[in-house]
Amino acid sequence: MYFTERSKSLEEMTLEELWELFPIMLTPHQPQWRQWAEEEIRSLTVMLTAYEPVISHIGSTAVPAIWAKPIIDILIEMPSDVDWSKLRIIMETHDYICMSASDSRMSFNKGYTPQGFAERVFHIHFRRPGDNDEIYFRDYLISHPNIAKEYETLKLSLLPKYRHNRDGYTEAKTEFVKKVMALCKHTK
Repeated sequence: MYFTERSKSLEEMTLEELWELFPIMLTPHQPQWRQWAEEEIRSLTVMLTAYEPVISHIGSTAVPAIWAKPIIDILIEMPSDVDWSKLRIIMETHDYICMSASDSRMSFNKGYTPQGFAERVFHIHFRRPGDNDEIYFRDYLISHPNIAKEYETLKLSLLPKYRHNRDGYTEAKTEFVKKVMALCKHTK
């Protein structure tokens, strides 16, 4: 994508333009991902200390030895009585971009620029207590490396078709994720 003298802001871009600028990329596991997650978690803990958040590194970057999008996913569980609007202001004041918000969930991104990905990219997921299946999914993959490798193989097979279609990529992984979540619930 070519940008003129005045690049469009992310808010001005169409979904197709965003997907073109921010394609799905998979890379071998990087040891710095854990360090980056820990640093971001420390920063988020300080920012949100008054709310006593429970913060976890989730997603494929938290699973050793599998290829992943180089985007650190962090789950923040907040008490049920928290005012989401105040949290949103805090996050946006610290340069996070709100991607979605509802009664029980909010999602923020950091590291997306009009020129593409920054070196460090984060997706921050706010949830109510107990809305944390991603933790079970992560833990199951860590404790079952053969299943983690199956997940990696699936993701790599989807990449050519969905490189510029995040929704399609996510949807194509849904059946596998559901299968693993059923196994998680069976082993609890």
